[in-house]
Amino acid sequence: MRLNQFISSSGFCSRRKVDVLIKEGKVTVNGELISLGHVMNEGDRVEVDGQLIEAKENDIYIMLNKPPGVTCTAAKGIERNIIDFVNYPERIFPVGRLDKQSEGLILLTNDGSIVNELLKEENEHEKDYIVTVDQKITAAFIEDMARGVDIYNPRKKGNVRTKPCRVVQIDDYCFKITLSQGLNRQIRRMCRRFQFTVTRLQRVRIKELALGALAVGQWRLLTQDEITGLK
Repeated sequence: MRLNQFISSSGFCSRRKVDVLIKEGKVTVNGELISLGHVMNEGDRVEVDGQLIEAKENDIYIMLNKPPGVTCTAAKGIERNIIDFVNYPERIFPVGRLDKQSEGLILLTNDGSIVNELLKEENEHEKDYIVTVDQKITAAFIEDMARGVDIYNPRKKGNVRTKPCRVVQIDDYCFKITLSQGLNRQIRRMCRRFQFTVTRLQRVRIKELALGALAVGQWRLLTQDEITGLK
């Protein structure tokens, strides 16, 4: 097994983060620094910054209906962080993010190998959101949102155009949007481009996994069929 896969599958961090730690000289195997692409042997002792990494016994997959006000971070110093909110007895971390004001479906797991599969933009996994805005929706607004919008991308420090997407009006102030991207605050930035402000944002689906009747603030373990669908 490749070292980055072993560490990520332990739940310590994602494979991408492991590669960064290896480059920074923070990962050792049997007491020796290693390079990217290292393949482990059975019985190897792996440490990150002196912390022993052990293989986990069971994979954990949790669906949470995140309420507004909870921050999607595993950092213990952040008030109302998602890990303290769920209070699961084993180590888990959130897959991706919903901003603090947003609510709805988010996954938590100890399986680092699933993170890249779900978050890589080129995989184009669909996500559904129900969005409420502060003024009456027009047909032109729906069409413009679906066509693609120029928004600011802080990672690239410039504007990017969002991909065409499905947008369906629900009522005068509410619509459903299906995205295959995950740009920073994408829906809020898209709406702001047309002078609309989002007053409620709820994610209700990731791939085939739907929020369903799970109440706000509640969580449950995924079924085996749901786990298979994610992978």
